[in-house]
Amino acid sequence: MKFEVTILGSNSALPTTKRFPTAQVLNVLERFFLIDCGEGTQIQMKRFRVPMNRINHIFISHTHGDHIFGLIGLLSTYALQGRKADLHIYGHSKLEKLITFQLELLETRKPYKIIFHTIYGKEVQTLFEDEKMIVQSFPLKHGAMPCAGFLFKEKERPRTLISDMLKAYDVPIKFRKALKEGEDFVTEDGDVIPNKRLTTDAPRSRSYAFCTDTVPYAKILPVIENVDLLYHEATFLKTETKLAKSTYHSTAEQAANVANQANVRKLIIGHFSARFKKLDEHLKEAKEIFPHTDLAEDGKKFQIELDR
Repeated sequence: MKFEVTILGSNSALPTTKRFPTAQVLNVLERFFLIDCGEGTQIQMKRFRVPMNRINHIFISHTHGDHIFGLIGLLSTYALQGRKADLHIYGHSKLEKLITFQLELLETRKPYKIIFHTIYGKEVQTLFEDEKMIVQSFPLKHGAMPCAGFLFKEKERPRTLISDMLKAYDVPIKFRKALKEGEDFVTEDGDVIPNKRLTTDAPRSRSYAFCTDTVPYAKILPVIENVDLLYHEATFLKTETKLAKSTYHSTAEQAANVANQANVRKLIIGHFSARFKKLDEHLKEAKEIFPHTDLAEDGKKFQIELDR
């Protein structure tokens, strides 16, 4: 029942020997999603033992190089490995043109199909949905560059049946689906047994929001409100607030303010400028405002536990 984020890259435009550009893998109930694909992503997958062939959906926030330079290499590797499964890529329309051109230029023979999905970027958009979860995009503010954040959330779980009580009231199997959906049980004699006597609340649905390359943007607050885990870029410290504004990025302080305003449970900050060799000040700056903050360091895993 995992809901776990693995950080593959935590830096911004320039990689360092310890921090690769942005990339993450999210495991939701054994569904694996790649979020952004900076340079060296597939190396990090091998390093941190990510099952790369189980990734069928790739979400790209925007087409700046530090978020896509690893993509053509990954697609080429899949071709060399003889991948057969379809691969879904979600991003701006420019991304499809770029990848199609690269694959054609390199004369890449791939035995699998790439299915592109366009993110329009001006409103909340559902990108993926199945019986267990939903993925939505929402617009961020990164200058003239269209940039999307992503929200991954489980659907509401059915109520949990109490087996001893089912036996006590001799509830037939055919009524159990309705009980899980919250209905009361009516006996053959017409007695109504309240649902809460036969079931318990389901574990709370879990959620993760990914917000990279953006200035603080109030319009995202209703979308990310109350999420379990928020990733928000913190490229700079508050001493570089003017630089952050001019480059359409955020400081650690600003990321923490967003987490506070959205009432999230936990914040992880990343997309650090290569000018910072150590990240202690980023963590300190954010924690002064939002104590439940951690650093998105390469290789670190963040798991959202089930609770009621």
